Parts: sequence; C-alpha cells; structure tokens
Amino acid sequence: MHITRRDVLKVTLGTTALASLGATQPFHSTVAHAADTKSIKIASMGPITGNWDPTSHTTIGQLNVESWIFGRLTSCPMKEDNPSEILPDLATSWKLIDPNTLEFELRKGVKFHDGKPFSAEDVKATMEYASDPSRPAAAWYPGKVDVEIVNEYTVRLKTDKYGYPASAFWFVSSFLPILSAKDLADPAMLQKRPNGTGPYKHVSTEGDRNTLAAYDDYHGGRPKIDEIVHNYVPDSNTRVLGLLNGEYHIAERLEPEQYTSLASNADLATYKGLSTENKYLHFRCNKAPFNDERVRLAACHAIDREQILALMGEAAKASNCYISPMKYGYIDIPNYPTFNPEESQRLLAEAGFPKGEGLPELEYITSVGFYAKTKEYGELVTAMLQEQGFNVKLTVLEPAAWEQAIYRQKDGQGPGHMCDVGWLTGSPEPDLVLRPNFHSAAALINGINDPEIDAALDKERNTADPAERLKVLQTETFPTIAKKAPSFSLFSAVNFHGMSKKVQGAYFFPNGPIDLRNADLG
Repeated sequence: MHITRRDVLKVTLGTTALASLGATQPFHSTVAHAADTKSIKIASMGPITGNWDPTSHTTIGQLNVESWIFGRLTSCPMKEDNPSEILPDLATSWKLIDPNTLEFELRKGVKFHDGKPFSAEDVKATMEYASDPSRPAAAWYPGKVDVEIVNEYTVRLKTDKYGYPASAFWFVSSFLPILSAKDLADPAMLQKRPNGTGPYKHVSTEGDRNTLAAYDDYHGGRPKIDEIVHNYVPDSNTRVLGLLNGEYHIAERLEPEQYTSLASNADLATYKGLSTENKYLHFRCNKAPFNDERVRLAACHAIDREQILALMGEAAKASNCYISPMKYGYIDIPNYPTFNPEESQRLLAEAGFPKGEGLPELEYITSVGFYAKTKEYGELVTAMLQEQGFNVKLTVLEPAAWEQAIYRQKDGQGPGHMCDVGWLTGSPEPDLVLRPNFHSAAALINGINDPEIDAALDKERNTADPAERLKVLQTETFPTIAKKAPSFSLFSAVNFHGMSKKVQGAYFFPNGPIDLRNADLG
C-alpha cells in the first residue's frame, strides 16, 4: 500500500499483545510480604532475554534490570550540566600508570549476593571473559584486555598487546558489570541466575515479571525500598493506565501526549530528559541494494528530518551526528546528509536505479510501544522514500519480536533491509555507540564492513591524548561515517517517564535505568 504524508499525520493509539517470556527458576526464595514491605512496581517497555549472563546480549530492558543487580568499577550519573563526571563504585580510585596501563584500587568489604567476597580476581575474570570477541557484549569493550592482579584489591588493565591505549576504559568502566569469578567458572549457572554486588538481588522470574529484593549487605547501605517488581508491558497505553489506577508506581517511556496529559495529575510526577540515545535508520549494508553506499545516501537525501521533528514535538532534538549531545565528542557533522530530492535521484540513477526502477521491495522494520511515535514517523519515512522511487514496505512489531528481528543472525544476515533502532549506553564514551554499530568487528545491526570506517574508528580509539582524540573524532571519524552512511541518525531522543508522587528520591539515568538506591515510598 502506498502511504501518503497526509495519512501519517493522523496520530493513532494502538494496543499491542503482551509477549510471554519463559519463567526461570528463582535464585532466592520469594520475599515474604509483611504489611510494611515497601514495594515499587515498574511498567517497562523492554523485555528480558531469559539468559542472565550480561555478556550475552545488548538488550535495553535487561540492561536496566541488571543496573540494580550488578556493580561496576565506576559510575557516571551523566547529568546534563556535567555529563562527564565519574564517581567511585567498586573502585575507589583509578589512575593511568602508562599509556597502556590503567590501575584501579578496589573497594574492600564488598560481597556478591551469594556471599562471596569481591576482589581483584573477579575484575580479572570478568574483563578477560567479556572482552573476548566471541561474546555478544564484547562490542561494549574497546578491545581485548589483560588484567594484572597487583594484590587482592588492586588491578591493572593492560592493553599493550592489543594496540590501543588503556585510557579507552576511562569512561567505559562505568558501563561494564562486574561478575563473580566463581560464576564465570560455571557458564550454566551464570546464565541461570544473576549474581552481582548491586543494591538489589534477583528473587524470581515469572513470565514477564521479575522480582528483586533489597540486598542487606550492599556496600552503599541497604536501600529503603524492600522490593522492585519489574513488569514487561509493551504497550504504552497499558503502562499509563496501570500508573493511573495504581497498579504501577513508575511507567517508562511515555508518548509525548501522555506526558503532557499526566503532568496535570496531582498524584503523579513526570520526568523529561535528553537521553544518551540517537534514533537511527540502519541499512542492511551486507544485503543488496544497500551494499551500495550510493543507494544508502540516496535514501538519506530522500528524508526530510524537519518533518520528523515536527511530528515528534518534545520527544526529539535535532542532531547531525551519530551520537547524542550527552556523549563526549558530539558535533554537528558538516557533511551530514540533508534533505535533497535532486541528489537522491542523481545517486539512484548513478547506482543503476533511475527513479527507483529495478529496486526490489525493501522491508523497513520498526517497533510500537518501545519508543515514542515509531509507527507514526516510520510511516512518514516510508512515504518520503516512496516518493523518490524506493519500494518500501513498513513492518511494525511489538518490542519482543522487534528485539529478535533487528540484530544480525549467525549467518551475518538479518531480516528486512532497514531497521529503526536506538542505542542507549550509560557512559559518556562515544565508542559504546560507534564500535558496536559501525566497526566491522561488530556491526551488530547494519553489517557494514568498510576498511575506511574501521581505520577511522581505530585511529580515534588509539589516540591517547584527549584533545587530539576529540579532533580525530570530529574531523575524521564522524565525517567518514557520514560519507559512507551505513546508518542515518534521525534525531536525539528525549525520554518521558511517569511516576507516583509516593516515590521520592528516584533518579532517571539518561540511558534508561532508574537509580532507586536512595528512593523511598511516602
């Protein structure tokens, strides 16, 4: 069906069926509910994979749950007025010994949820395991790393064998969960249940509901909230209704109209904040016709992002870059593709598809209920591409099915030809976005394999001096990616959440997780 722009200006509210996830055996016995138990119930947009090894996935919903369970060496609150601030967590201090050695002094007296004391052996086991290229989440790491144990509470990250500076872990350390060496010795147990050092421990998984209990021995002090119940609710309308009727205390990822409506409710508090996430139109670069950069650029020049911004309203911020303004190195890229139908037609003709003739049907995969207005702006993008001769079919999936569809499979291919995806990471480090998406060692969604892009990414990663690295990022790396257009960043996303005013002291990280360490129920 051909979609017109008039059609897509009609804002629709849809209902999406809940997806059922298989239950797992509980790690701890279920919390006994006393009359005074303080329990926060959360309606989340993101599903859980069922595999509790944090290195097995890059799934937002599960990353959010894991933020309560696992500790990290450092923490980055990423507040808009100071996004590069780094605070201690499992490490109390850190320093560069030489360009290829980063030393961390570790916190003493920390225990994992199973009672095992935390020490240097856990950092070594975690980082050497998780940085192995065979692990899906190795994309978060700058590269393989060796960890030297200086003593029980001192480690040194060594990168000299792998050709990049240890300073690459300066920001990244705030995003990498630390696992137990004992669990890493038993992969089956690692997958079965999570065991961290964070403020909450896993109790049970029942269908789409995960229950966590406050950890009495948390090094930062036991949280006041006794229990977190995390519910996967893929439809935003259902999340809002549950918030309004008291079923949930927090509803994640509201639509902008829902945010505006809830702002006037005396019983609710609303949150709006620029995220660390850009929304991308990813092209399957290892599949015709998007294996030709001219066709990719033609698609970029067919899209009027000003119309998308008008449709999104407060939910989007204009961006001409592949990272959010919350990330280190952000700049408006001078050669970023702009709306230019004539250039789109010129490139299509040069690629052998004049006016789109000869192009196959192109499937564009998006979600509903996970991000704001994805269906609506997906229809708008579809209409724009169709106007330039692209034969586009829009496929709209609920979040669990969409999560399965967007990533490339073992054969290197993925369904469809284009995917709407964001990329949220809890650190100012730009490589947490750039390398998983644009380096051929990962290219988790678009499958790009371009030596020039790889060289540009490696050069900025390998530049130890911060000022010089910033220059390389802004004048070489970003322009190279824009010239090749493996993906098209449409805008930087703004997140909306709703919360009962009974909840006090919660902090929403710009990458999605909610800090409940200091929260309480009034």
